[in-house]
Amino acid sequence: MREVDGKVAVVTGAANGMGLAFAQRFAREGMKVMLADYEADALDLAVQRLRPGDFDVEGVVADVSSQAALEDLAERTFELYDGCHVLCNNAGVVADSDLGAIVQGVGSLPTWEQPLDDWHWTFNVNFWGVVHGIRAFVPRMLERGEEGHIVNTASIAGLVSGVGLQIYGSSKHGVVRVSEALFGQLGGVDAPIGVSVLCPGGVKTRIGFAERNRPDDLGSGLSEEELAAREEAFNARGAETGMEPDAVAEIVFQAIQDDQFWIVTHPEYDEAIRIRADEILARRNPSPRAF
Repeated sequence: MREVDGKVAVVTGAANGMGLAFAQRFAREGMKVMLADYEADALDLAVQRLRPGDFDVEGVVADVSSQAALEDLAERTFELYDGCHVLCNNAGVVADSDLGAIVQGVGSLPTWEQPLDDWHWTFNVNFWGVVHGIRAFVPRMLERGEEGHIVNTASIAGLVSGVGLQIYGSSKHGVVRVSEALFGQLGGVDAPIGVSVLCPGGVKTRIGFAERNRPDDLGSGLSEEELAAREEAFNARGAETGMEPDAVAEIVFQAIQDDQFWIVTHPEYDEAIRIRADEILARRNPSPRAF
């Protein structure tokens, strides 16, 4: 998808981090951008941050775990902008019981001890948020018949495996699988809509503080002090190796331009991907690794 000036982009999880960087990158290219996020105050700040640049942006508070909320987002986008050409299903969370894999390099709890609510919350956002976005937007995009592109945010944890990040990683493996299917299905009907799956390594975002947005009925019970400590530990580990969100946004924009499916931002994980593929092909048992 080469011509983007005047086209419409929708980004979920757009109030900060990679989502905000995507929105900024698209706006600089002359696109109209609909920002969606769970956090109303942060979303309002993000929209106000972009508007002084004379960018055509709007914000909608949306819970991606709800199909009704994504349908509403799609309706409002098409009513306001009369279309959608780039859809970034980007919203994501990581549960506290998974954070040990990032902060310490190992899972903090074994699979059989991790709270069921952690599984539900993580999949509701990371996996179902992508499915809901696809279901809400793709039929409308197909009906218009215009050139477009969909970017689903997975993770390097969706391409490799191990003993840690089992909840987060499982949800991201699901996103990769759905994206592969969507790519083939759209190609099978000759739709002018490309698909990319974004699999980044460490990026400097606030995902380590994701519990702040956890619904009360799936709450972790962490105090504000505990949440802040988790974020500090997460950020300290990623301070040296984490990629800037703006750099990821540049890679994503180029992938959209080039109609590139796989977006793997950190080549240092290539060997881990290769090892896992080799083990599968050789029918070898998985080698022990953090994730």
